[in-house]
Amino acid sequence: MNITVNGSPAEIAATTLDAALEELGYGAARVATAVNETFVPGTQRAERTLSEGDRLEILAPKQGG
Repeated sequence: MNITVNGSPAEIAATTLDAALEELGYGAARVATAVNETFVPGTQRAERTLSEGDRLEILAPKQGG
């Protein structure tokens, strides 16, 4: 399926947000996610299905000062 990840086109086999994060190499990383500009909490990622053309944003927290 073709989606957009952080503004770039990507082709994935995953059909859920949780599986897409795993496929994209984020695994257990602590990240914030949004699909089509709607925040998706970590507890809902396994149930959140993805569709052709969805826009996925993955944000990692910054550290430092």
